[in-house]
Amino acid sequence: MNFVAISPHFPPNYRLFWKHLKELGVTVLGLGDAPYHELDPELLAYLADYYRVGNMLNYDEMVRALGFLTHKYGKIDRLESHNEFWLETDAALRSDFNIPGFHRGDMQKVKRKSAMKKVYQDCGVNVARGLVAQNIEEAKALIAEVGYPVVAKPDVGVGAAMTYLLAQEEELEYFFRTRQPLDFILEEFIQGQIVTYDGLVDQDGKVVFDSSLRYSDGVMESVTQSVDMWYYIEREVPADLREAGQKLIQAYGLKERFFHFEFFRLESGLLCGLEMNMRPPGGMTIDMWDFANDIDIYREYANVVVNNRFSAELTRPYYCAYVSRRFGKQYQFSIDEVLNEYREQVVHHEFISGVFAPALGDYGFLVRAKTLDEVRNIVSWIFRKRENIIL
Repeated sequence: MNFVAISPHFPPNYRLFWKHLKELGVTVLGLGDAPYHELDPELLAYLADYYRVGNMLNYDEMVRALGFLTHKYGKIDRLESHNEFWLETDAALRSDFNIPGFHRGDMQKVKRKSAMKKVYQDCGVNVARGLVAQNIEEAKALIAEVGYPVVAKPDVGVGAAMTYLLAQEEELEYFFRTRQPLDFILEEFIQGQIVTYDGLVDQDGKVVFDSSLRYSDGVMESVTQSVDMWYYIEREVPADLREAGQKLIQAYGLKERFFHFEFFRLESGLLCGLEMNMRPPGGMTIDMWDFANDIDIYREYANVVVNNRFSAELTRPYYCAYVSRRFGKQYQFSIDEVLNEYREQVVHHEFISGVFAPALGDYGFLVRAKTLDEVRNIVSWIFRKRENIIL
């Protein structure tokens, strides 16, 4: 089997996907724009070959590169980046080289939030009222129905980039005067807690692994307000969330793919659809799956690709939380003090790359425990403030 890994060096933990594919006999071929000498030697050990292009946004270059790899190694059986930014490039290359997976024609409902909203509705999931507003008059008509505040975000976008909370008419007018020349969707502001339905489907579209995240604050609040953010993996997936998520999987016809579906959990307990991502959750969530379940999801993904099997036993023994800190905030306890106090519960910690820091903070801890109360106590301890800046 020939597997082309698009931008195989980013994010760094994805090298573990390529590691396990190689161990199962797959020829893993890297295609990216990073200079060869800058690639991690560990990553290079997993790649049978690496083709560097000057600009991955130049589709002609990407086609020529994939043509070269096809000529050298034969038919390409799989192509994947697991990266939101490259979903459309991945799909175009699969279309042009007849590779299984999402193709060009699938991208509208995969990338556009307005199209996702319709899929949610078709599956019986409530959504925030909204529309792609081409002008301020359309926006005002929506606001007359739903009231302020409203959320404006790109109809095609990643995370909370260029997301705005508009609370009054002056802010709305300023937004329309200064916005980027993109399609923006405006939606009523929903007060609720973000929850997710995440996991992996096999080659037959069967969910072989699922999980759920619950957020203390949304990513938008983390970016715009620099709040202390944490989120955690539930030990059990709520039944209504699983039911809604699996309807969405069927609607999209997902196969051999990770998914990350976002919802609001309203005060009433009902779910409200937010958006869908056809890739693994970001940050360290994949590693959180491993720590929460005592499995190796990187290996299990390779097992699904090669053998269409998921072999790990899921007992869900732990809650696992991501806890972030931001530079410049006044924390009472240093990183070393956190690690000394909770050496059993802090299973991983690291500085966060600059590209992820606005959403995820500057330093992250992964904490696991058998009870949510214990996790909450540790989070409270990590966040405790004092006057002197020690991080």
